[in-house]
Amino acid sequence: MRADAEVPADFRPRRLAALRDAIGRADLDGLLVTALPNIRYLTGFSGSSALLFVTARECVLFTDFRYETQVGDEVGGAATVRIEPTSLWTGLWPAIVGMAGVERIGFESAHLMHRDFARLLEQGSRWQWRPAIELVETLRAVKDPGEVAAIERAVQMAQTALEHTLKELVPGLTETAVAGRLERHLRETGSEAFPFPSIVASGPRSALPHARAADRLLAKGDLVLLDFGAVADGYCSDITRTVVLGSASAEQREVYDIVLEANIRASGAVRAGMLGMAADAVARDYIAACGYGEAFGHSLGHGIGLEVHESPRLARTVDAPLATGMVVTIEPGIYRPDWGGVRIEDDVLITDAGARVLTGFPRQLLEIA
Repeated sequence: MRADAEVPADFRPRRLAALRDAIGRADLDGLLVTALPNIRYLTGFSGSSALLFVTARECVLFTDFRYETQVGDEVGGAATVRIEPTSLWTGLWPAIVGMAGVERIGFESAHLMHRDFARLLEQGSRWQWRPAIELVETLRAVKDPGEVAAIERAVQMAQTALEHTLKELVPGLTETAVAGRLERHLRETGSEAFPFPSIVASGPRSALPHARAADRLLAKGDLVLLDFGAVADGYCSDITRTVVLGSASAEQREVYDIVLEANIRASGAVRAGMLGMAADAVARDYIAACGYGEAFGHSLGHGIGLEVHESPRLARTVDAPLATGMVVTIEPGIYRPDWGGVRIEDDVLITDAGARVLTGFPRQLLEIA
């Protein structure tokens, strides 16, 4: 699907207008956008090589010959496109020179490599370069209906892939083999890519929150944690389910039920105006009251969209409020070294009426015979 079909046709003018307002509030005359997800958000261009320069009146995208056809299809009239035969930076400087009233220029300090910052100081020394903090990322945090629809498609792809994978889960498979089957099913459902390397961790290794799939053989009685996602029209889903291969022990069921209740409480509680730390506390306080506070070491969740980790964050130290239109993960967990771990993760949309869980895959404990 063409990138400019991801959301309603007017998404680029609205987003560029919002960015121009942000540029003005930051007392800048322009912004150099170097992060590819931000460029895609603003223009629809999905290539791997681009710079974007935005002022109150101009929007110029620089890319190379490989994307000459693609950039026209995806960007249309959203930006003036310049194909640079050698370096994207070579075309940037004369383009800025030709723009009247451009003196103070922001750059994306979180994304610009040092070698490219050196270019600003050397070749771009005639202008004042100022670090800009998340001007585009702040806009991306709130999704429009088209973005939500893409995330929902990615959620459905991931759920279908998980359903097929669990049917194939048997003792003797390696974690790597399970990850391979899961990723094959993701592709078969239409996923464009994998938002991150799929996590499959079994037995004691499920206590590693971000374990890489390894050559460990699955065995009866194992907890098996699967954390993965799909990509639809550039937008990500992020889901975790933990199952038991065989019959669950009383201890496994007890830990699972605590995590499940923490997930249910938090996913039902998130709302517009709630601070990230308050959302985190809903799940964390419950897990702590059950005696496992130290076993929940990571934050409750994060935003998803064009990247699998983006604003906002739901964490103990975050005092920024949530807003209607944000899509966040809710992923409480309990991890016990040498025993195993349980995480249950859902994708949740914050609406004016409260939280809407986008993930429909069952949350109750599944015992895979």
